[in-house]
This record gives sequence, C-alpha cells and structure tokens, in this order.
Amino acid sequence: MGQNPKFKFFNPDRIMKKDFYEILGITKNANEAEIKKAYRKKAIEFHPDKNPGDPVAEENFKKAAEAYEILSDPNKKAKYDQYGHQAFDGNGGGGYGGHGGMNMDDIFSQFGDIFGSAFGGGGGFGGGGGQRRMKGSNLRIKVKLTLEEIANGVEKKVKVKRKVQAQGVSYKTCSTCNGQGQVMRVTNTILGRMQSASTCPTCGGSGQILDKKPANADSQGMILEDETVSIKIPAGVVDGMQLKVSNKGNDAPGNSIPGDLIVAIEELEHDFLKREGENLHYDLYISFAEAVLGISKDIEAVNGKVRIKLEEGIQSGKILRLKGKGIPNINGYGNGDLLVHVNVWTPKTLNKEQKQFFENNLSDENFIPNPEKSDKSFFEKVKDMFS
Repeated sequence: MGQNPKFKFFNPDRIMKKDFYEILGITKNANEAEIKKAYRKKAIEFHPDKNPGDPVAEENFKKAAEAYEILSDPNKKAKYDQYGHQAFDGNGGGGYGGHGGMNMDDIFSQFGDIFGSAFGGGGGFGGGGGQRRMKGSNLRIKVKLTLEEIANGVEKKVKVKRKVQAQGVSYKTCSTCNGQGQVMRVTNTILGRMQSASTCPTCGGSGQILDKKPANADSQGMILEDETVSIKIPAGVVDGMQLKVSNKGNDAPGNSIPGDLIVAIEELEHDFLKREGENLHYDLYISFAEAVLGISKDIEAVNGKVRIKLEEGIQSGKILRLKGKGIPNINGYGNGDLLVHVNVWTPKTLNKEQKQFFENNLSDENFIPNPEKSDKSFFEKVKDMFS
C-alpha cells in the first residue's frame, strides 16, 4: 500500500498552482503598498456580494487571499521568491493547504480591514451590513479505488444524504443580536471596562431564527435529501488521503453556506503489483530453462501489459527498472518506475533423466557459481531500490 499522509487535505483543482504574482497582476518588484492595493482590487472584483452564487468568483477570491497572505509577509515572500510553491507544501499557503481550505469568514477575519467600507464594513459577507453567514457541517465518505484508477485518475459518482433547507421554510432576523450572530458583553475589571463578543445564544451565530417551518422539516427547517455528487479524483492519490468537494456537505439554517464533502481514499490491493510511493513492484517467476536460454515475457502494468526481454543467463534476484511505468506524482512531477524482480523457479521434483542431467553437470564450470564484480549483492540491490 502507499504512504499514508495522515489525513492531509487535497484540492484536485489546485495540482498546478498559479503564480501568486500573476494572480494579483503584479511584478516581483512590487512593494508592500502595491501588493495591498492589487489584492484589494482583486478582492473587490471577486467579492461574494458582487458575485452571488458564482463558484468561479469565490475560488478566485480565495486564491487572491492566499496570494496576499504570502506576498504581504516579507519572510514568506522571500521563501516564495526562492523556492516557489514548494516552500509551503503541506503547511498552508501552498501545496494542500492555503485559503483553498478556509471559508469566507476566515478570510474576512484575517484581511477584512483591506476592504474598508466597500461592502458594508467588510465584517462578513453575503448579507450586506456585515451580517454573518453560517457554514453547514461537513459530510465524510470513503471511496475505494483500484490501482488502475489511481494511476489514471477517475471520476466517481456517489450518492450522499445531505441536510438541506426545506421548500417553503423562511427565517427572520434574530432580535437578540440584530442579525450579527454575536452579542457584546461589557465586564468591569480592575483594569477598567472590558468588552467581549460571544456567539448569540438565541440563533447560534447564524443571525437568523426560524419563522415558518413546513411539516416535514426538523426544528431548524431542514430535511434530508439524496444527491448524486460527481468527484474528480486526480491520478496519484494515496491511501488515507482526503479530498474536499466544496459546498456538498450539509446546509445550515438561514442565509448559510453549505459545508463540504470530505472524501477519504482507500486503495484496494492489486493482484500482482505492489505499490511503494510512486514506484510499483512486480515479481516475475521464470523457469531454470528460461533463465539459461533467455526469453521475452509480458509484464502486468497499470496501463496494460509491457513486453520485456530477458537475456541469456539472467540471475535470480535481478531487478529490471522500467522507467515511467509507475504511478504519476500527484503534483505533476512525472511518473514513478515499475521494478521487475526476477525470480528463477527451482523445480521441487525431477524425473530420472532430469536428475541424471544435473548430476552429470555438478562439476561443470558453467554450473559453478562465479559472480562477477558487476553482479550486485542483495543489500546493494535493496539500496538501489530506495535511491
């Protein structure tokens, strides 16, 4: 089985990441003020209030936030200029992380001051006047993939049960928090009056409460609904990896954003091939006669059979490396290799004539082991496999 990245998230739409400078429309020589100005322009252009229900605009909005997060920080910018996206693979701002995995509230809480008063103060989105939008809970499923599907990429259609708002349900502004989703509390301390915000106990942070509810809905105005979701799985995923399908989780009450569908990958064991990262291993068994005389053999690969030629006198334990016949790298850095392990099968029983033949050749120099310096030891072969 492949390596387990321990629940690392992966967005299949972001395998080949676009240059951060290109996203913001600036050059590498841009100063701090120019970077901030460029981000504000892009953020306003793709703002959810300006592009309601547009998933492309939402994705561009997130990409702009991700680019600004890196380029506005001198240390991160220096690393990015030197190493590119690889400098941040796996820990945010690149690779599997970054703002592609954040919701809009996260972005506004971090960069909300950039927008000024362009959208009602920028304290939230989608509701005008800073009204907060809740995000529904995520759903989780497991998808089983064959090695062939992993090697080539595949589109899977799965049926999920999602919580959605019932037809005819309506909500009204919460009177406790006036639609803000938060209530302010003032506490007198020895240092003076301290103001703190907490989630509204009436609406749970959504800023809205149930007004009219259909008979078939639950206490929050939600119903369960079956939906078939198409999941594009890129080539090269590994067992245990999780992919995210945005907005295919549960709805939340009121003016909300759907949660995400989290897809856990389970790799099915192959009958002949063993996976090790991006490389594949295949055990080829040949007879003693085939090893002596040489032969051509068909090898099972993930994209069909491959014919290889074994030279005369090939030794058991020989490893043949077929370049590029393994699993694709998920970040687009080429394919692994297919390693063919040659095993000479020794017959367990012989008839009288066969036994006599070998007895007659016990002292023949052609049958006496005589490894050359070019013949690598077992440990050298193992070392080569991992190099």
